[in-house]
Amino acid sequence: MIPFQFKVDIISELEKIAPNGEFIIPSFVIDELKKIKMKSKGKDRIAARIALKLAKTGPFKIVNLPLNEGESVDDALIRLSDILCTNDKELRKKARRKGVPVIYLRQKKYLTINGYIT
Repeated sequence: MIPFQFKVDIISELEKIAPNGEFIIPSFVIDELKKIKMKSKGKDRIAARIALKLAKTGPFKIVNLPLNEGESVDDALIRLSDILCTNDKELRKKARRKGVPVIYLRQKKYLTINGYIT
């Protein structure tokens, strides 16, 4: 939802950080965006709509990955990610505790990484 909220070209930024990266979006993230779009109003609804549109274009690949029984979306993202892209502060902390590098928005201008990419 960053492109709408902060006017940042995340595709260019991701390609700078991980030029050979494969950018995968789990299907359950798409489901979460659809829920946000349906339940929200105003800017959040617009941001979710743009995020869904962007997910279907660009260098992203949507992969059908189910949640394990009783697993939260956050836990699944950490389990599945080699590198996690999120702006959620608590999710970033949790991922770093588990040793997962995190790409996030810095100073509302550009993406940066916390951790090491191998």
